[in-house]
Amino acid sequence: MSDACGCSDDQDSVDEGRNAEPAAWWRVREIQAAAVAGALLAAGFVAARTGAPDVVTAAANWAALIVGGSTFVPGTVRRLAQGKIGVGTLMTIAAVGATILGEVGEAAALAFLYSISEGLEEYAVDRTRHGLRALLSLVPQQASVLRAGLPVLVSPADLVVGDHLLVRPGERLAADGIIRAGRSTLDNAALTGESVPVEAALGGTVYAGAINGTGTLEVEVTTTAENNSLAKIVAIVEQEQARKGAGQRLADRIAKPLVPGIMILAALIALTGSLLGDPRTWIERALVVLVAASPCALAIAVPVTVVAAIGAASRIGVLVKGGAALEGLGAIRTIALDKTGTLTRNTPTVVDVASTGGADPTHVLAMAAALEARSEHPLARAILAAVPNPVPAADVQAVTGAGLVGTVAGTTVRLGRPGWLPAGDLADRVTGMQEAGATAVLVEEDGQVIGAIAVRDELRPEAAEVVARLHADGYTVAMLTGDNKRTATALARQAGIGQVHADLRPEDKSAIIARLRAQQPTAMVGDGVNDAPALATADTGIAMGAMGTDVAIETADVALMGQDLRHLPHALAHARRSRAIMLQNVGLSLALITVLIPLAAFGVLGLAAVVLIHELAEIVVIGNGVRAGRARPLPPYPAPELTDPALSGAAA
Repeated sequence: MSDACGCSDDQDSVDEGRNAEPAAWWRVREIQAAAVAGALLAAGFVAARTGAPDVVTAAANWAALIVGGSTFVPGTVRRLAQGKIGVGTLMTIAAVGATILGEVGEAAALAFLYSISEGLEEYAVDRTRHGLRALLSLVPQQASVLRAGLPVLVSPADLVVGDHLLVRPGERLAADGIIRAGRSTLDNAALTGESVPVEAALGGTVYAGAINGTGTLEVEVTTTAENNSLAKIVAIVEQEQARKGAGQRLADRIAKPLVPGIMILAALIALTGSLLGDPRTWIERALVVLVAASPCALAIAVPVTVVAAIGAASRIGVLVKGGAALEGLGAIRTIALDKTGTLTRNTPTVVDVASTGGADPTHVLAMAAALEARSEHPLARAILAAVPNPVPAADVQAVTGAGLVGTVAGTTVRLGRPGWLPAGDLADRVTGMQEAGATAVLVEEDGQVIGAIAVRDELRPEAAEVVARLHADGYTVAMLTGDNKRTATALARQAGIGQVHADLRPEDKSAIIARLRAQQPTAMVGDGVNDAPALATADTGIAMGAMGTDVAIETADVALMGQDLRHLPHALAHARRSRAIMLQNVGLSLALITVLIPLAAFGVLGLAAVVLIHELAEIVVIGNGVRAGRARPLPPYPAPELTDPALSGAAA
């Protein structure tokens, strides 16, 4: 709970949240109490309207007050003992004042409304903390460590610095380390977000959570389980989530100066009046002032708007985790975008084919697909997708870190990276492919290079449109990625992004977000585990829901449920409008308090009139807040035209 709330028990911990499943919303204690209080209020209302004895109505209202107040009054008292005040303090004072003046029903209504808002916030916090479990689950439950030259299965927690891990193809690394033997490729997407596996060779550094490719590696452990890359990510998320727990609610920030001011004012009214010789009158007026200053409208101004806005957001494909997330999203001015899986499709495809020596692009692709049909390399999927029915090559062998060798129709064919195969006449084309942000592979037939194939994780078709709209709306846009500078710059140019940060690890992304936050409110948009620290560090974390990992969604404040990136500016516009409505409601509530206080202080308005005005204001605030529930869904995006990569390469 927020410190400004003035009712937090200060008993929650991230460690506890990581080990427990989040409760369903209807199991949250505050929401259960609110339901009971609401039922009791309704019973009291019915009793009063049906002529039941007054004692029945009073009993129902008192019970509602006790049940609703139990969610915040005890915490408020404990916080007051620590010298901390907030909305909970003002709610408690208002309830006590209303009770002293005989308006128990009014006090019970305040307790009911406030317990709802507290319950919703508690539920959102529990859901966010639960996401931390997904981070550490990336470490395998067992690791194969060499003992006297033989592999022995141990728990990753038992690994010590200096141990030698045996990492077989397809296995996930259990610790950070240095390669002492073997050669392979590593899928570092969980840590760096790189769209293409990277070569892993002798002396290279590897990180916990990475997935080994086709070769067997011997890795010397350099960190313990408590200090590996994933543990560092968890530490960052814990720290930033703790930071975001305090002072993020608009009503709390307003209440901090309001609460002590009202308390002092009421005391001065009672004291001054008593010195003038009519203590009873002025003490009663002071209590009326407390009721006049009670945050009836303020208590529901934000919650009503939040409930309506979040409901509308869910209908347009955007999940918003609570009022603080909605407020924060509406105040964002800088958007930091992850590349892989956010700006791009996270599906490498063939984007260009160059040929030489009389071969045509179709033949080049066919030879490459014949070899890749026997391969498990991630690039194989892109090449095979460009050749519908490849004829598999014979005697295919993988050359670790280099490529493939096989036989097609009795002819030796090789496929591999530039450097292993000479580019020859295609050197300029290969350089152009790489400068365009693509991964280039060469195809050799019977000892002669016949072509080059460019594979790239393409931008989402709507990416450039989204970036242009963000710029038009006045946002500063930056790209943060673990991919290399050349690829990142090329894709950023296509998307219309001028500010690019590449070759980043998760902690690097978090540090850059912190610098951006120092300039203006910043949102991070990402989809993977590697984005979790940045999502947590940002003022507002936004996850691509359909493509994102569970931890990204759980850590983020907002999740885009579909694959259409156009939901991002749509969600931002909705949040800005909702925040404006919140401010309108809060402004109206504060204006009401400002007007009522002097009128109550000088006896112009009595208790009945003050209560009536408060009720009318609540109706106005509710009606205005409901407007936040209006949101139009996005129109469908035009389906992209299908093109033949071979024809594209031929034209090039």
